[in-house]
Amino acid sequence: MRTVITGTGSFIPEEVKLNRDFTIHEFFDERRQRIAGDVAEIIEKFEQITGISERRYACGDMNASGMAALAAARAIRDADTDPETIDQLIVAHNFGDVATNGIQSAAVPSLASRVKKILGIRNPACVAYDLLFGCPGWVQGVIQADAFFRAGLAKKCLVVGTETLSRVIDPYDRDSMIFGDGAGAVVLEARPDIPQRSSVPGAGILGSVTETHSLEESDYIRMGRSYFPQSDHCVRYMKMQGHKVYEFALKTVPAAMKACLEASKVEIHKVKKVFLHQANEKMDIAIMKAFYQLFDRQQVPDCVMPMNIRELGNSSVATIPTLFDMVRKGVLPGHAISPGEIVLFASVGAGMNINAICYRL
Repeated sequence: MRTVITGTGSFIPEEVKLNRDFTIHEFFDERRQRIAGDVAEIIEKFEQITGISERRYACGDMNASGMAALAAARAIRDADTDPETIDQLIVAHNFGDVATNGIQSAAVPSLASRVKKILGIRNPACVAYDLLFGCPGWVQGVIQADAFFRAGLAKKCLVVGTETLSRVIDPYDRDSMIFGDGAGAVVLEARPDIPQRSSVPGAGILGSVTETHSLEESDYIRMGRSYFPQSDHCVRYMKMQGHKVYEFALKTVPAAMKACLEASKVEIHKVKKVFLHQANEKMDIAIMKAFYQLFDRQQVPDCVMPMNIRELGNSSVATIPTLFDMVRKGVLPGHAISPGEIVLFASVGAGMNINAICYRL
């Protein structure tokens, strides 16, 4: 059997937040001291490093579970499948449903249960549950579904990644400009392995790798007080030690991607696309360069790494499924994929967690 993606869907919020919208902000550092300099120059430097020029925010009463349901419905429709036949509904997120201008996360009932209700799935054998795994959560959900298929415990799964990071960021922190909102989903099915040739596996997951580094790395991304000096001590926002995250990712992600290819018995030149978590343009470019250097290749092939971070920012668990949906449906200029080609999914995030999947289309 092979785990095959039969449908994809995504939801990109309509509200566009441009870099220039942050010029009214004051930024402070971790010592709660105002960052000197012109705000416009701070933002310009930010864009040079991250590549982000805009991001999307969920509007009004839209929340993470609502976005998840919209992306899921589109994936179900794309797969042309009966939602009542879904065995597991896995929703990856990190902060639950957070209301606009709210400070409290609502994760009971689980987001997966809420999505199941919105979709109107009545079948009690469709087990719905959440997965908290940092930004690599959606990739881990796919890996988990693959494991259930291999164990014979499921035949069809819906895996969704959804997040409203705009509601858990500190507006006085420069890193707040990195994050956005969105949702992406896939329908996965266990299908008989039909080899393309006698010795070449057919479509589906060829291999995967997962790691957790949770000693000193566990605090690289955490919840903490606002950087504003007079902030409420009891209110917590997402905080990131950006430089340490960058160094950690550059050291560990390329090696995990290489291990995934080796476990899948795939040669580097056969990889058509690499779908990396859209965290930071500079970091992703460095990861790709280091990855190819592990195979003694000094140049990264043109068009191997699609990106949408400039327009959508970092939406955590939603970045990879959203990006994959866009490329698969031909709406990202300069990128296309075809049956039989091999792609790689890879992510890194809070935990610190790393994972990768090698997949034949």
